[in-house]
Amino acid sequence: MISTTPSTGAAEFAGKTALVTGAARGIGKETASLLHTRGAHVVALDTRPELAVLSEELPGVVTVTGDVTAEESATRAVGAAVDAFGGLDILVNNAGRTLNKPVTHTTARDWDSVMDVNARGAFLFAREAFRAMEERGGGAIVSTGSYASTVGLPEGVAYSASKGALAQLTKVLALEGGPLGIRANLVAAGVVETDFLDTFRPDSRAYLASFADVHPLGRVAQPREIAEVLCFLVSPRSAFVTGAVLPADGGFTAA
Repeated sequence: MISTTPSTGAAEFAGKTALVTGAARGIGKETASLLHTRGAHVVALDTRPELAVLSEELPGVVTVTGDVTAEESATRAVGAAVDAFGGLDILVNNAGRTLNKPVTHTTARDWDSVMDVNARGAFLFAREAFRAMEERGGGAIVSTGSYASTVGLPEGVAYSASKGALAQLTKVLALEGGPLGIRANLVAAGVVETDFLDTFRPDSRAYLASFADVHPLGRVAQPREIAEVLCFLVSPRSAFVTGAVLPADGGFTAA
């Protein structure tokens, strides 16, 4: 009997072109690496200088320096995929920003900066990806969300609101994308061992480690673990999954 279930492997994404935002470090870098290893053409976007190292580590990856909040960055990055590889099949909206402040200490500028990256940026890139994917006959979009997409976090008013907006954006993309063959999903990640908070807290790694016990699995996630879920949701293995907010939170929201 021949199995019709797609399998993972070096050729899983052969012939596909993927765009990954926030690709220089952490979850984004791991996702770009997995897609590249499994056969995809990859366009990687970030503002960080480490982006140059990525192109050295992953031969053939096209790097684009850009800010996800700028419309020009979205059109340029999608254009780079079309110019270099003939189209776009996969978008990984991974770029993100966080902020830990009580609501009374959160300024309008704080709110705007977080919403701009986490919600506006994802919208801009999804819009441009839609246009390219429609010409391609379909595609898959996945966004790196958070358990804050579904539950509130104390001292996280802007972050929680932005991730909630990202979850709702995902659902609308799934509804509008379905007739076009475009799927859209979100990974609601738990706390991940990355440098996400390094610019906000000098004790960021110890702070992240302190969240281990809030996950039933008793630890925080590693970037590759979240990258694997992101890759699953843009792969043929999830061909009938769209509009989903998939927890990858070590059981946090099970309670």
